[in-house]
Amino acid sequence: MMLVRHGESEWNVLFSRTRIDPDIPDPPLTAEGRLQAAAVAATLRPLGLERVLASPYRRALQTAEIIAGELGLPITVEPLVRERAAFSCDVGTPRSRLAALWPRLAFDHLEEVWWPSAESEMELEHRCGRFRAVARARDDWPRIAVVSHWGFIRGLTGQGVRNGEILRFDPHLVNHSAPVD
Repeated sequence: MMLVRHGESEWNVLFSRTRIDPDIPDPPLTAEGRLQAAAVAATLRPLGLERVLASPYRRALQTAEIIAGELGLPITVEPLVRERAAFSCDVGTPRSRLAALWPRLAFDHLEEVWWPSAESEMELEHRCGRFRAVARARDDWPRIAVVSHWGFIRGLTGQGVRNGEILRFDPHLVNHSAPVD
């Protein structure tokens, strides 16, 4: 399984400069973020992937859309891989609006307001464990790319990643991941 942190978002640009939350709910990708997503697709191309799982946040969906488009893969929206609710960027977009923006994707398994208002480290750890169990049960886990976020990937693997970075992940091994070049 390949874990991909979404491309750079408008929130990431401002926060990295100031370290102050810029109050941008569910921000879109920047032009650089789109380039990062295309570079991820090029890196993933030779791996024989069959599916992309994506967090319901817009930056993750936009990243997944670029990757899946380049590789000709279907996208499944997976709320288990969402970001840990801690900043303004973690306020999501309502399900009905996401469905209008991405009419070819299924959002019917989400509540209208699907994101939590806050999530503790323990709650994140529990969600990561649920995702690990779901991934272990899938026969196709080695052929899946998961477009997610810094907090979720750190919770799942113990590693922080930069925008557009990829980690190889084996859900059968605890905290086993490796960067993909």
